[in-house]
Amino acid sequence: MSDDRASGTTRSNVLVGLMSGTSADGISAAAVRFEGERAESPSATLLAYHEQPYASAQRDRLLRALDGASLAKLARLDFELGAWLADAALAVIGAAGLVPRDVRAIASHGHTIWHEAPLATWQIGQSAVIAERAGVDVISDFRVRDVAAGGQGAPLVAIADRLLFGADAEWRALQNIGGIANVSAVPPRGVEASVVAFDTGPGVAIIDGVVRTVSPGLAYDVDGALALRGTAIESVVSDSLSEPYFASPPPKSTGRELFNRAYIARFIERCRAASATATNEDIIATAVSFTARSIADAYRRFVTAPVADVVLSGGGARNPALVAALTTALAPLPVKTFDTVFFDGDAKEAVAFAFLGRLFLDRRAANIAAATGARGPRVLGKLTPA
Repeated sequence: MSDDRASGTTRSNVLVGLMSGTSADGISAAAVRFEGERAESPSATLLAYHEQPYASAQRDRLLRALDGASLAKLARLDFELGAWLADAALAVIGAAGLVPRDVRAIASHGHTIWHEAPLATWQIGQSAVIAERAGVDVISDFRVRDVAAGGQGAPLVAIADRLLFGADAEWRALQNIGGIANVSAVPPRGVEASVVAFDTGPGVAIIDGVVRTVSPGLAYDVDGALALRGTAIESVVSDSLSEPYFASPPPKSTGRELFNRAYIARFIERCRAASATATNEDIIATAVSFTARSIADAYRRFVTAPVADVVLSGGGARNPALVAALTTALAPLPVKTFDTVFFDGDAKEAVAFAFLGRLFLDRRAANIAAATGARGPRVLGKLTPA
């Protein structure tokens, strides 16, 4: 896959993928051209990528949506987020040198405000608003069908990981580190074997939450600078790894319902109780070590395939302290960033949801039932016509 703005793009093969992740840092939008009819060997080209950061007030509203927001506030946020998503879609369409009529569909993940699989999952970002403002068909609500079929509704990017980002000759682990972290262990291209995919636990949710609490005014630890000045409190890391979620076998998924503000407050309290001299930097370093160790622990417990490398994407891949801690925790497995193998790793999940949109239009199943635990393969998504 490569950046390409060549002419000749037609409505039939360009989709826009939209993603607002659990880190609540902003909207990722990707314009993608798909070629070929064979589902087993799709070809995809990234035409343009656009990041639309959330203002602090927008981020705060999304994060507080889990903390008992009223129905009125949730309903308004659903419509307002739809407008923000539409703006991001129009921006990336323009960046690709296209106009809306050149785009076959917009595939929008929306923003998860509740995930309690297999009972329920809820993503907001009103598709009707996107369709009205962009004038393009919208495919949305990808997770609900998998959950309705008894699945976890996550991770849904596993099919893109397998078909778009697998290695030619060896098993590969694709590790996304957003607010929540998930892994897909995929076989070599063309090899028929089961994919192992699940949420490993927190990505940057705990790290960012700690930073925002102990260093008000900062949204996250820029370049991991604070964590790199601190020393992790090992007793807190070990204690945190006893959280029952980590020992439960896949299929499994999690979210801010577990790793929420209350969890972050308890984490900080444990750090201060364990070390009376703990600095803010030490607490942030502890959150980084805990996150890295939880991911590595998931590999040791549940990734039995002979993976040859680990490819990191998502916001966590931009944190040098976290990448260094994860590289140490996963040694001797080589750890690479998505950028060095494919394209801008921040675009990966938006591209993946564009691919899910393509599968919906082709009426092809998009879930990997063995990974999500659903009763079988399902076509995912709902259509809102322009």
